[in-house]
This record gives sequence, C-alpha cells and structure tokens, in this order.
Amino acid sequence: MNSIYFDHAATTAMSPEALEAYIEAATAGPGNASSLHAHGRTAKERISLARDLFASLLQCEASEIIFTGSGTESDNSALYGAAYAQRKRGRNRIVTTAVEHHAVLNACRHLETQGFSLTVLPVDEYGRVELSDAMAAIDDTTAIVSVMAGNNETGTIQPIAEIGEWARKHKAVMHVDAVQAFGYLEINLKELPIDLLSLSAHKINGPQGVGLLYVRKGTPFQPTLYGGSQERNRRAGTENVPGIVAFAKAAELACGQLQRRRNHAEEVRGALLVKLQEELGPGQFVMNGHPDERLPHILNLSFAGISSESMLMNLDLAGVSASGGSACTSGSLKPSHVLSAMKISSERVSSAVRFSFGLGNTREEANKMAKITATISARLRNR
Repeated sequence: MNSIYFDHAATTAMSPEALEAYIEAATAGPGNASSLHAHGRTAKERISLARDLFASLLQCEASEIIFTGSGTESDNSALYGAAYAQRKRGRNRIVTTAVEHHAVLNACRHLETQGFSLTVLPVDEYGRVELSDAMAAIDDTTAIVSVMAGNNETGTIQPIAEIGEWARKHKAVMHVDAVQAFGYLEINLKELPIDLLSLSAHKINGPQGVGLLYVRKGTPFQPTLYGGSQERNRRAGTENVPGIVAFAKAAELACGQLQRRRNHAEEVRGALLVKLQEELGPGQFVMNGHPDERLPHILNLSFAGISSESMLMNLDLAGVSASGGSACTSGSLKPSHVLSAMKISSERVSSAVRFSFGLGNTREEANKMAKITATISARLRNR
C-alpha cells in the first residue's frame, strides 16, 4: 500500500541535500567547536559558515544568531531570557495570544507563576488577533510580546509587523515564533520590528533536534542555560555540528525556492479542496482558519458528524498520514486550544483534521486522498 504523507506541519523528511550535508559533517571526524586543535577549528568553521548563511537569509548580523536544540528551546529561551532581563528594568507584563504553540503558552504560564502579569489576547473566528486588542494590552510596563507569524494548526497569519511597531513604541521586546512560517513567508529582519525570532530545522526538511534563536543586538536578554561559553555565552552546550550544517543547507534551499514552495503547496491544497467538494458534496466539511491571510501549506477542515479520532484512525488504516492539530498534543484527548480560542462550535472543534503539504506531495495524491476521505465519510455516517 502506497502511503500519503500530509502531515508536514508536524515534521518533514530531510531533503537529499540536507541529508548529504549532515552525513558529510558527521563523518568528517570528531569535532567540538570549543576545542583549539585542528578538529575543533574545522567544526567551528562549519558553524560559522552556517551562521553567516542564516544572517544572509534573514538580513541580520551573524552575531545575532544563536543555535539551539529545538524550536521549543528557542521559544523558551526567548521568553525567559527577555522576561527576566526586562524585569530588572521594572517591566513585568507579558502579552501573547490564545493560539500560540504550547512552547510559548506554557512558558508564559510558567512565567506567570514567577510573578509576571500575563495577558492572553483573544482571536476572531479565523484565529487572527485584532490589532486594537494588542495595542490596548501593550504599555510601558510590558516586558515581552510574543505573537507567532503563522499558526501551526490553521495556517492563519498574524499582523506581526503592526504589533511589533506598537511594542517597539513602548520599548517592549517583540518575539515571533516563525517555526511554521519560515520557508513560506519572506522574513527580512532589517525591515521587520522583531527583536527575537524562533526557527526549527525539521519543519523545512532539515534534521530534528536543531533550532535557531535570533536576538537583535541591544535586546535585553539573559541566558537560560549555564555551562560553557558557547554561542557567545548565550547558550551553553556543545553544538550539534552536523545538525547545524544540515539546517543551514535546508534553509538555503527553502528560502531560495520560496515562491516555488508556495506555489507547490497551493497547488496541492487547491486540488484537495476541489476534489473533496466533488466527492463529498456541499455542506459536508468546513474550513477552519483565515481564507486569505494564511500559510499555503496548512489546511484545517472539520467534517460534520465525524470525530477527529475516527477520521484520523481510518485515514491511517488507508495509508494517509494527517493530524488532529499540533503534533506535540495530538496524542491528547483534549480539544484543540487553537480552535477553541476561535469560538467556533464544539462540533467543528471535535471533528477537525489538519492536512499539511510539502516536499514530494502531488495533485494525484490530493485527488486520491479526497476519494479515500469520501469513502470513509460515507461509511462512518452510515453507521
């Protein structure tokens, strides 16, 4: 049975080029970038080249790039690092949104137990923050504002530039989780009012276990890991040299082919929607998320009268990999916090399935998946 992988928002397969870069670095011999001998210098040079590449892609300085062990670590480091540094300046308020990834939301809630005041902004029915709500919440006591670029469950894009400008006016640090958006949206840190940015390698056909945190020069920030002097004393721990090298190669490909990636995802997404409409008929499913302000590779649909668990189980048996939401919480029976925050009906929340597209997906797969879904839908509804 040929499988169809429509869960690229959860993780992606390494591209051949990234895998080749990883193997080349991993088999080049032992190399700790903190060592002074030749092996260490070679490892350090590999990391420096990767850092320079990211600086070029993101339009920032190489010294502003910190490599981490994951997107979650990047989010946590940004929030804790800026919040604690800002508290020394008399700022103790944190502003975020109700639809953030749990790496941000749970970190913010932990900071709340440490004496910070937390404001969680509501979203509209499409999962988008109202700029007026953000402006009302951010003031001269705000330490950090954290708003994701594009949602990992619905694909909805947030007005990060406008919110960032308001945060900057009040001297609050602006953090953006761009884990899902990177490789699909242009990110120019020279132009965007962003102080901290989080990325993850395995969302763009790089390896798992590697992330990145951008820290704009002059941003209040203190490290959350203590040990050696790696990453300019901002993130202790021996660097994952092969992972960083492969991450850089994946990022180079993703940014270099950004429009092609967007077009490809839109093609597969569009084909799936058209075929589902043909196979299921009107009123059998509804889209969750913003129709226009969205990432191209994520499609969240609710199938009336069919639970997410039933649909996903049957899709899996038919060889289709999809998701009920964030991969970090899909094993939980709890309803999606993202969809719940959008104030849509409980039926839509409990019947939602996320399809996400990427490298290797085709229109033919979309058409086949639609037919499989129609068969499953008819069988489950007949019960």
